[in-house]
Amino acid sequence: MTKLDEVLSYNQEFVANNEYEKYTNNNAPDRRLVVVTCMDTRLTELLPKALNIRNGDAKIIKNAGAIITAPFGNIMRSVIVALYELKGDEVMIIGHKDCGMTGIDPKVVVGHMMKRGIRQDTIRMLHNSGVDFTRWLTGFENVKSSVENSVEIVRNHPLLPPGTPVHGLIIDPVTGELELVTDGYAYLSAQTDASALLD
Repeated sequence: MTKLDEVLSYNQEFVANNEYEKYTNNNAPDRRLVVVTCMDTRLTELLPKALNIRNGDAKIIKNAGAIITAPFGNIMRSVIVALYELKGDEVMIIGHKDCGMTGIDPKVVVGHMMKRGIRQDTIRMLHNSGVDFTRWLTGFENVKSSVENSVEIVRNHPLLPPGTPVHGLIIDPVTGELELVTDGYAYLSAQTDASALLD
């Protein structure tokens, strides 16, 4: 039996036994949270439990490393849509300790691509077409700095609804313990105070 067969077989039983009923909800997050986090498998169940997020509480956007690199890329687009169209009103960027994106070497990743059948001329053609593998496949050296960088991209986005708190956190993928990197409420308060001083 293939992995796909296993999934489809289980799914038929899941639906037939009405197991979906306990997850029924609408598409707007009850707690109005938008969470950007890593796709690390250890966080699949741990992160929602550690944050007391139930089904329907939050929009959870995952990628490799919880990294936002492009202000107008897919991750930021999802954040913007969640804030404007799906009733989100706060953003949390949550990186994690022991992340596989720490120190990732784009040259090594390209080497793995070639070992798995991607031809050198394909890599060369993409490079000559403007694909910067070093930037596209980059990781980070320090998860705290990475979270701070992603938070800054969101906070400074020209389409972010004014007054939206953007928080940065790091989660321990073993214990679920959270470390606060930057408090969105404190940031907004400081911005308001600074504006008042200028008036």
